[in-house]
Amino acid sequence: MKARLPLQLLAVLLFLFLYAPIFVVVLYSFNAGRFGLAWQGFTMTWYHTLAGDSQAIAAMKNTLLLAVISTAISTILGTGLGYGLSRFQLRAGKWIDAILHVPVFIPDVVMAVALLLFYALLRKWLGIFELGLTTMILAHVTFQIPFVAIVVRARLHGLDPALEEASHDLGADAWQTFRHVTFPLMLPGVLAAAILAFTLSLDDFVVSFFTSGPGSTTLPILIYSSLKRGITPEINALSTLIVMASIIGTVALMLVQRRNEHV
Repeated sequence: MKARLPLQLLAVLLFLFLYAPIFVVVLYSFNAGRFGLAWQGFTMTWYHTLAGDSQAIAAMKNTLLLAVISTAISTILGTGLGYGLSRFQLRAGKWIDAILHVPVFIPDVVMAVALLLFYALLRKWLGIFELGLTTMILAHVTFQIPFVAIVVRARLHGLDPALEEASHDLGADAWQTFRHVTFPLMLPGVLAAAILAFTLSLDDFVVSFFTSGPGSTTLPILIYSSLKRGITPEINALSTLIVMASIIGTVALMLVQRRNEHV
């Protein structure tokens, strides 16, 4: 028991180090005082203010639209890629696998600069891809696809191949086997990948900032631009909304993954 006490204390200190700043932001989003750190009472005023802020509402719409569209596209493409890498033996399979992990490991700012340069070249040569919501969607799809493919492929590797073999033995063709056996079994993994992609898009700032244009401001970008005028309760409220959305997405992902373990 005594040996566990230092480890438990270390765990508590690490959790405080990780989550205390987030807790402070959430707490002060309900502070009645507009300036300073003194607590002046509980209020929901700043959330009501956000509800009437056209700029914040527009940013929220852009954020949700960006996350929904990019998640839908990346889930379809990433699922197909993950399925192909799992079910087909390719000569360049190891190289494809290595390339697949590159967007996961490289810094966000490098990815953002690369996409910005790519869009600039396309505008110069073809006159297309003006910065805006379209370029942001394509940018988000670019870094979401690897995450989706990795999650889906991991799910497929965990499936018993005897189930597909039994389907073929019973006379089902490849499409019938995929539709009635493989896809229902891999669906929890697809849902988990989609939730992960949605959460990544929702929280992204760096790639969105570099690839955004007029009228395509998202909540993280709005928070960054508002910080130039100082930290205000409205910023705390906006940050809290993003934190809550991230928590909901994380909890949903954990529930889907737990379901995967029992399927």
